Amino acid sequence: MQLGYVIKEGFSGFKRAKLSMFAAVFTICVSLLLLSFFAILFLNVNDLVKSLREKVEMEAFLNEQVSNEQVTEVKGQVEMLNGVREVRYVSKTEAAKIFNEEFGEDIYKVLNFNPLPASLKIFLKNGFKTAKHAEIISEQIKSIKGVDDVIYRKQLLEMLDQRAMLFLWITLGIGIFITVSSVILVANTIRLAIYAKRKIIQTMKLIGATRSFIRMPFLLEGFLQGLLGGAIAASIIFVLFRYLEQWLTVSLSEFVRVQPHYYGIIIGIGCFLGLLGSMISVRKFISEGVGS
Repeated sequence: MQLGYVIKEGFSGFKRAKLSMFAAVFTICVSLLLLSFFAILFLNVNDLVKSLREKVEMEAFLNEQVSNEQVTEVKGQVEMLNGVREVRYVSKTEAAKIFNEEFGEDIYKVLNFNPLPASLKIFLKNGFKTAKHAEIISEQIKSIKGVDDVIYRKQLLEMLDQRAMLFLWITLGIGIFITVSSVILVANTIRLAIYAKRKIIQTMKLIGATRSFIRMPFLLEGFLQGLLGGAIAASIIFVLFRYLEQWLTVSLSEFVRVQPHYYGIIIGIGCFLGLLGSMISVRKFISEGVGS
């Protein structure tokens, strides 16, 4: 196989059939934009859910009669529970300081005494920050002698579990639909571009050219179309999100961002779409032949 011929024919489509080449590149670009927006939405919502889960912590309030030795024992029992990552003791004095920081009031000036109980702040491991696991751990902590009550953001976890799963399935379904539609659309568009060269394919088949020799220029052409479509889509997304960053607050911009390596993934998927579309189209042409 002559490499020079393959490269020359691979680039020739951009000159001979400009309209069909433009249609193929445009189709790949639009397909990638749709896929990218849903992927970015999914990844950023997933990061937001993880961030909310990270803020969920348990607090076990200790009985007033618990001694320092018993506090150490209770803390040790909680640390031994499956799913517990870290346990931190908060004394009555520390609780008063936290109250002062959060509400701007000195508890001693308000009530002349400190009614806040000592407690254990409990941080869960990743994978255990769900409503189901948190409920189990909460009940286990409540059963420990010296613990009066356990509180955590139960409703938030339940909401995250329900909505996150629903969002996952909806996004996955839409993503699969767009992917399949993109492959079919790109294949059909590239097929029109290849159709313009049907006489060349017929001639090559008549002189005994092998399938791979006929196929390679079109595969290179599809790869280049995908590369160009992916580069354009990545550029559009880059400019769009750079513009959005100027209008978003710092806290919100953390959840509306695109990682630098994602642009490379977009271009890579574009190349894959173009190559796959060419493979499907060329295979059909070579297998069935093309009429005059």
